[in-house]
Parts: sequence; structure tokens; C-alpha cells
Amino acid sequence: MWKGNGITVISNLLWRFAERSGAQIVTFIVSIILARLLEPEAYGTISLITVFTTILQVFVDSGLGNALIQKKNTDDLDFSSVFYINIGFCLILYALIFICAPFIANFYDDQSLIALIRVLSLTVIISGVKNVQQAYVSKHLMFKKFFYSSLSGTIGAAIIGIILAFYGAGVWALVAQQVLNVLVNTIVLWCTVKWRPQKRFSIQRVKGLFSFGWKLLVSSLIDTVYTNIRQLIIGKMYSSSDLAFYNQGRQFPNVIVSNINTSIDSVLLPVLSTEQDSRETLKIMTRRAITMSTYIMAPLMMGLAFTAPAVVELVLTEKWLPCVPYLRIFCITFMFYPLHTANLNAIKAMGRSDLYLRLEIIKKVIGMILLLSTMWFGVMAMAYSLLVSSVTSQIVNTWPNKALLNYSYLEQLKDIIPSIGLAVFMGICVSFIELLGVNALITLMLQVTLGVIIYIVGSKIMKIEAFDYLWEIIKKFVPKCGYK
Repeated sequence: MWKGNGITVISNLLWRFAERSGAQIVTFIVSIILARLLEPEAYGTISLITVFTTILQVFVDSGLGNALIQKKNTDDLDFSSVFYINIGFCLILYALIFICAPFIANFYDDQSLIALIRVLSLTVIISGVKNVQQAYVSKHLMFKKFFYSSLSGTIGAAIIGIILAFYGAGVWALVAQQVLNVLVNTIVLWCTVKWRPQKRFSIQRVKGLFSFGWKLLVSSLIDTVYTNIRQLIIGKMYSSSDLAFYNQGRQFPNVIVSNINTSIDSVLLPVLSTEQDSRETLKIMTRRAITMSTYIMAPLMMGLAFTAPAVVELVLTEKWLPCVPYLRIFCITFMFYPLHTANLNAIKAMGRSDLYLRLEIIKKVIGMILLLSTMWFGVMAMAYSLLVSSVTSQIVNTWPNKALLNYSYLEQLKDIIPSIGLAVFMGICVSFIELLGVNALITLMLQVTLGVIIYIVGSKIMKIEAFDYLWEIIKKFVPKCGYK
């Protein structure tokens, strides 16, 4: 992808993408099976408590882990010191959530949540053990290790979750699936990665890493609270079914986005960090990341948005059709994630965590104003406020790089408009297939086939740079196909 270390970067990107794709495909299949076995209310219940466990997870996954990746000359003393800090901190976090569980249950007027919260929150402690191993893998671009650990955890947890759901465990099937997923993932990663914490600790090293990492931690915390506060409000002001449909609408596009976006995000920060002293190189790498990921993301999001009714009816049955409007809103929102990911990673790579934090505060203030203004008008109004917030966030995230990288928002839009325009045209064309009146399976097969043809042919006609670049990569990585 980038001069000098191109093969290494692409190889790791492909391994990370394979890991995310494999894990998400398994998770998606399991979610389909569980959605058929369980009622929407069960998903609504689990969504209520994951608001809190997700926020706690930020303290584990952000801050010092990113600081380890960003620092140029990280050694075993750095990794070991962060490992011991993480373990102690995660134990404190679990103790807090354990004590607060009855208060959370009272907030929702549901005492059955107490046990669910205390068991599901065990993932915080388990993740504390895994976090530094993950940072070590990312730092040294060993993403092949993630592939084995993630798939092992996902498949093992999936089997248990389905069995429990089949025998009537209800919401506990979802809890068991999440806890076992993290546990098996951690065990396999611990076995496959050779790094082990040494009996050494330096508070000075921790302070040095924390000076960079705390700003990212606060930024991630703000982002996570903001993202999950919608679920808290929906769960409190509206029904658990409303929350289930909202979350299910998010889950479908998120399966795709998390594969692509997480893969790029994981590889991009360590790679950009190695070039942090060259603004020109950073701009080239950032631009490549934006154009490539948008070229891949746009047709997937627009394709899903326009085929949503057939997909939901076929996969989840008609009882989940109310999630379709939310699904379409999230598809549009997620389509622009490459802009956020690439720009923010460039800022982090340059060590500007202070700027990163300021951007998060600005975006979330705008977002909260929009949320508080729309929460009284229904769940759909709240979903539309998220779409408006996403557009403003694009402008905020890209604005600093006009000065830092000489890469303005308008220039970035110019880079991605061909891919997005073609994707929208493709989506409009495939939507007419619904007029044939055939069953959902045939409709979806025809839509996918036509969509792929339109996007590939359109890419050739429009001479989209990302298509030509991807095609060259495919030819290099599949030499046996006869390409020269």
C-alpha cells in the first residue's frame, strides 16, 4: 500500500480483515439464529446493560494501549508496566460495577438486571489481561495472531450461546456468549503471542505513556458515552422492543463496517506512527486510506440500504421489519466512517492527542444538543439526529488536517465522491428489482448480482483510481491466476 513497507502493510491489513470478517460472519450467523430463537425483548434487555459494560471497556481498550503503539521506542518495561496497571485498574472497575448493579436495576425498574450486570461485567477483568497482548500484536504488525484468537473465541461462544438459547435460557444465552467470547479469545491470544510481562515496573514509564494516552482515553470515553446514551434514553423513555429494533438496525451495517474500519484502524495507527515526521508521506498515506476504504465501504452500505427489506425479511423474518428504517440511517452514517478513521489516526500518529481530545469535545457538544432536541419526538427522530451529527463530525475531524497535512475537507470529498456517487446509482438500480414481486431470496440474489456488475463496470468506465489500485494488488497477491 505504501512505499517501502507496502507488502507488510497489506499483508497485515488482509490478516486483520480476515480476522474481523471471520469473527463478524460467525457472529452474524449466530445473531440470526438467536434472533429466531429469542424475542426482541431479550435483545432489548441485554442492550440496557451493555451500555454500562461498553463504557467500562473504554478504560481497558483506550489510552495506554494506544500510547504503547504510538511511542517510537517501546520496550518490555513499557509493556510490563502497563500490564500491571491495567490488571489493578480493571479489578477496581469490576468492584465498582458490582456495587452499582442494584442502582442500575432500580433505574430501569428491573431487579433481574443485577445478576446479569455482575456476570457480564466479568468481561472487563478478562479484557484487562488481553489488552497489552493486543497492543503488542498491533505494535509489531502481527495481526495473524488476532485471526486465530478471535475466531476461536467467536466460534466457541457461538456454540454455547445457541445451545443455551435452544434450551430456553433467554437473555442468559446472550450473556454467556459475550463472556465466553472474550475469555476464549484471551486464552488463545495468550498462548499464541510469546510476550509475557516481566517482573519489572516503572511508574515513570507509565506517567510518560499516560501523558499521551489520557487524552485519547477521555476522547474515547466521551465518544462511547455519547454513542451509548441513546440506548439508555431509548430504554428509559421507550420500550425494550423499540431499543431492540434500533440496535438490530445498527447491527446489520455494523457487521460490515467493523470488518473494514477496524482492520484499517488497527493497521493505520502503527504504520502512520512510523512516518510521523514526514507530513508529505502522512498525507499520501491518509489519502490512500480514505479513497480505498470508501471505495469498498460505499457499495456495501448503499447496497444494504436499498436491499434492506428483502435482507431483513429473509434473514430475521417479518417480526424484525420495523428495524429497516434504522438500518438505512446507519448505512448512510457508516458510509463516511473512512473519513473519520483516517483523519483521526493521522492526528494521533503525529502525537497530537490534545487536538484529538478537543475535536471529540466539539463533536459531542454538537451531538448532545441534537440528541436532547430530538429525544422527545420518538426513536426515529433520535436516529436522524445521529445522521446530522455524523455530517458535522466529518467537517470537525477533517478541519485540522487542512493545516497539518494540507489536505482539506473539500479535497477529501472530491476524492470520495466518485465512489459514493457510483454506489448510490447502483443502489437505485437494484431497488427496481423489488417491482418484480418475486420472493425475498430471489429478489436479493438478483439485486446482489446486478449491483456487483454495475459497480465494477461503472468503476472501469469512470476510471476510479481505487479500483485500478485494488486490481493491481489482487494481481500481485494471486499470481497463479495467470495475471502478469
